[in-house]
Amino acid sequence: MCLAKPLFVGLLATAFVAALFPAGTAAKSTPHQRMQNRLQLAKVKAKRPPSTPVIRGNGKAKATLRAQNRALLQRHPEWFATPLMTGGLHLQSVVERAIGRLQAQLGKPYVWGGETPEEGFDCSGLIFYAFNPLLAAKLPRTANEMYHYRQALDIADNDLRRGDLLFFGIHSRDKADHVGVYLGNNRFIESPRTGEQIRISHLTDAFWQKHYLGGKRVLLNSTVHAPG
Repeated sequence: MCLAKPLFVGLLATAFVAALFPAGTAAKSTPHQRMQNRLQLAKVKAKRPPSTPVIRGNGKAKATLRAQNRALLQRHPEWFATPLMTGGLHLQSVVERAIGRLQAQLGKPYVWGGETPEEGFDCSGLIFYAFNPLLAAKLPRTANEMYHYRQALDIADNDLRRGDLLFFGIHSRDKADHVGVYLGNNRFIESPRTGEQIRISHLTDAFWQKHYLGGKRVLLNSTVHAPG
């Protein structure tokens, strides 16, 4: 007797479903039903988020569009502001501390292998001294190693900002053998060579333009010590 009631309920439910959806309904749907299905599908698609637009056209058209986007970015950097571009108060403070350490060495002699205020500095020794206390991971020691430092970002000439490293190939275009730190307004601080003193030079000078390899940014939110 205890099994009869569940069996009866199951049969009743089966009969109810069969009445609502007669056999062959899917196979014999009417044009009206198919139209209703298409309308329902259209409503579902309309609710989906828009997909990323595909830029169509030949290579010349795409290159033109990229050039227009770059021009917009230069005119309106605030449209594309990111932590990388805007930095933040802490990062700005770190940059100024690094530059302060550099400027305190102005007038001191170039010394090959030097990396302290007491003995003097060579070009990479000056950056090694000024930057490393502020970085979570130390910079390598030589100019060429700094040039290939994996955590540094390549920086376009028109995007240089205070604290970026500038690299030069004085004796070879295949190797960075000189480095300075950008101060803004096409000026940079450097420890030039034997017999000279730490000084501020101009990136626009013909000599530096001839030997310039590029800029790198190592003072980043991801590389400096956290605040506190």
